[in-house]
Amino acid sequence: MPEIYVTGHRNPDTDSIAAAIGYAELLRRLNPNDAYVPVRLGKLNAQTTWVLEQAGVDEPELLRHILLRARDVMQRDFTRASDHEPVREVGRTMARQNLDLLPMVDDDGTLTGVMTERALARRYIRESREASSLEDTPTVVSAIVDALDGELVAGDPEKAVAGRVWVYAMDAGWDGSAIRDGDVVVIGNREDAQQRVVEAGVGLLVLSNEVRPPDPLLALAGERGTAVVVSPLDSYVSGRMITLAAPAQALMDADPLTVGPDDVIADISEGIKDVHYRAAIVVDRQRRPIGLVTRSDLVNPTPRRVVLVDHAEQAQSVAGVEEAEIVEILDHHHIGSIETRIPVRATFDPVGSTATLVVERFRQNGMEPHRRTAKLLLGAVLSDTVILNSPTTTERDRAVVEYLERVVHLDAREFGREMFERGSDVADASAEEIATRDAKEYHVDSGTISIAQIETVGETLLARSDELLEATKAFREQRGHVLSALMVTDILSKGTHLLVAGDGAPVERAFGKAPEDGVVDLPDVMSRKKQVAPALMAAF
Repeated sequence: MPEIYVTGHRNPDTDSIAAAIGYAELLRRLNPNDAYVPVRLGKLNAQTTWVLEQAGVDEPELLRHILLRARDVMQRDFTRASDHEPVREVGRTMARQNLDLLPMVDDDGTLTGVMTERALARRYIRESREASSLEDTPTVVSAIVDALDGELVAGDPEKAVAGRVWVYAMDAGWDGSAIRDGDVVVIGNREDAQQRVVEAGVGLLVLSNEVRPPDPLLALAGERGTAVVVSPLDSYVSGRMITLAAPAQALMDADPLTVGPDDVIADISEGIKDVHYRAAIVVDRQRRPIGLVTRSDLVNPTPRRVVLVDHAEQAQSVAGVEEAEIVEILDHHHIGSIETRIPVRATFDPVGSTATLVVERFRQNGMEPHRRTAKLLLGAVLSDTVILNSPTTTERDRAVVEYLERVVHLDAREFGREMFERGSDVADASAEEIATRDAKEYHVDSGTISIAQIETVGETLLARSDELLEATKAFREQRGHVLSALMVTDILSKGTHLLVAGDGAPVERAFGKAPEDGVVDLPDVMSRKKQVAPALMAAF
């Protein structure tokens, strides 16, 4: 089934991860024919990791981008052939299936090359003015016997012949023949010519038109080490079939264009267009072919599909989202900068947590989340509403918490307090990690601003204000933001210290006080979404 990714924002928090996991579960149950996969876009913070462990839920896989990859467009059902197969069999397979190229593999299934129409054509163009030859393609006698549907009447079937291929049509006494030791010669019912070439030490004598060799010739062939084959075909056809018995490995392109399954289409398309067979072989880490990407596969490919939760800003979303098909948006923030190519279902509902919306969707469809998912969603609501103390908290959030308490059989406030205590331990975290791991970007008239938030219990982080401010300044310079800010929010005192890097004038306009040494004290401010981001954006 095609995968549809369900993802929250970059620098994921507990709400974005829980909403992705919970909504993917609901969508799978509502649409069993689609594969909804919850993913994350970055490293998880301590709080989210703790909640996942308490709920017994695995960490979602990391989605680095949603650009089209080779695996998204490749042909998974394709023919391959052994590089030991005769050229004739490989060519027949290509003709029968109307193939322009055929991947060749060794006995272990490892890609060794590709056979192409051009390679087959060049072989015959090259031979059109000179003797056919097996010099570059040593061929065992048994393969020639099979190609001729003939009968080996003398010699070793596993003997390899590697000379030129002749059809002997001249008089036996003719002195202009260039036949030499080790060559392959096709002759009809001319015993004198047969004897002459065996005496010359040819590697293989083919008797056309089912001519049977006399006993003295067989005895002589045994003495000279010449294999003898009886062919039911005429001399001309026998000569052509002999060269077609050569192993394909000597004729194939041994250096084909290969790509990995996760290679981005934009990075490999030019190579596919430039190579003469207009295709790339997709190989795994063991170099086994797992797919084909042809030029036609690059024409209007179906984009990857994604459901966005807990965000609607392109700058906060997965890399390449502008090229993806957005299936749905479920968010509790403002309508952001995401653009869609087709109409989609989009919900922007002012509650305290996206997890609240997910739980409401479960109940609207007469379903209950699995217990482990319910515990995860409970942690998300408590996280985003700061145990129902944030000004963003609504009665719907409280109702969802009461419902989830009954489902998971625990006290929500005790669970929330432990979650913040365990998840707020940032003693070992670097200043750079604290200042950036939950940063969200917002567009303003003069550029972009970023606001990060770290929730703590007590004022332990205030002693690190200087290094946190330096990390915030470095982040601003690195990203080119007009302003970068870090909210250090104490859930016990219900207030925030805002660390600011950049022009302080918009901060003063937003909150009525100027930063002192880069810090603004904001009592009773806990919500980035409702209290800080709108005020700062309006001040620019």
